[in-house]
Amino acid sequence: MSGDYRADAEKLLNVITLDSELNTIKDVDILLERILTEARSVVQADAGSIYIKKKDKLAISYAQNASLQRKLPKGNKLIYKFFEVPIDKKSISGYVAATGELLNISDVYELPEDSPYGYNLKYDKLSGYRSCSMLTIPLKTNNNDLLGVIQFINKIGSDGDICPFTREDEILVTHFAANVTVALQRAQMTRAILLRMISMAELRDPKETGPHVNRVAGFSVEIYEKWALNHGVPEDEVQRNRDNLRMAAMLHDVGKVAISDLILKKPARFNDEEYEIMKTHTLNGARLFVDTHSELDDIAREIVLTHHENWDGSGYPGHVDIITQKPTGRRKKVVGRKGEEIPLFGRIVAIADVYDALRSKRVYKEAWSEDDVLKEMRSLSGTKFDPELIDIFFEVLPSIQTIAEKYADKE
Repeated sequence: MSGDYRADAEKLLNVITLDSELNTIKDVDILLERILTEARSVVQADAGSIYIKKKDKLAISYAQNASLQRKLPKGNKLIYKFFEVPIDKKSISGYVAATGELLNISDVYELPEDSPYGYNLKYDKLSGYRSCSMLTIPLKTNNNDLLGVIQFINKIGSDGDICPFTREDEILVTHFAANVTVALQRAQMTRAILLRMISMAELRDPKETGPHVNRVAGFSVEIYEKWALNHGVPEDEVQRNRDNLRMAAMLHDVGKVAISDLILKKPARFNDEEYEIMKTHTLNGARLFVDTHSELDDIAREIVLTHHENWDGSGYPGHVDIITQKPTGRRKKVVGRKGEEIPLFGRIVAIADVYDALRSKRVYKEAWSEDDVLKEMRSLSGTKFDPELIDIFFEVLPSIQTIAEKYADKE
């Protein structure tokens, strides 16, 4: 068996193995990031992007660049600009989406004059990165419906230099794309089901929107990843927790479906009685996940119950039985959880939720400026928030702000 044949066989085996691994990921954002990472590895691409179809446009969902990433401190993520591309024949990704054809280009700076599509050099100028070889393929379902486009940039050859993508690369990623669309459809369906649950809460509480919960979930994952890196958490555990955390964090306020409209839709701050009723949404929500069937149920119950606990013990609902609502243990009255009595994911979502609430407009307040929000977040370290996690929040703030842009409120 020749070396080239053996290498191709190994790549194909890796692709087949990845198919089964990717099918275990339930959250669509986590899945998209993993798809791009693994697909780049298969074809030795230095960089790449993945776009998802949104009506008549392609929205960039993830971008990666190994060369630029290596210039960053360990644990920092590459920040990319969120943008959309029309599905037409003018751009490379738009052309692939519009025609359903694969494009394998040796050098995007040397496109034929009669080419219907062009390459926008501004992206390279902004990043200081020279794109050359590019392989772009559509992500299509078995019914030939377009889900998006995946793009690979700058194949790295065995000598470390940039070279064109090969016919073998085309075959491998086409096979990979055909299979990951099944996992992607499943993850999109899971996201749709979660958003339908959230829309039930939104009918009661206008603040509980799809963009809000997606932001809180995305912020939470960024904070957790950095915490896990600092604490040496094994990679397989991190991947599993990221998937579950992102979905569970979206459900943090699902218990509001049991709160009266008169309270949820009040265009002013709550009085003491109303506030006490509002606080019960943590217990109402946690009860939905008492009958545990998966890790997701455990994490969701933990987050729903504890994301309003405060580091200094002044939060709610405290040490209380979810069902009986009586104090747990030998306590004669309910007292708040404090410090590390509050589960990690509850402490993380607390930070993500408050940050998003402060920077968002509400019926009883205008959105705060970013500077004022950040001052407030810092001032609450050690009282409302875990000091270690607040430090991490500020470390990953650029990534958090990118997520905020990606899931901005619709006008």
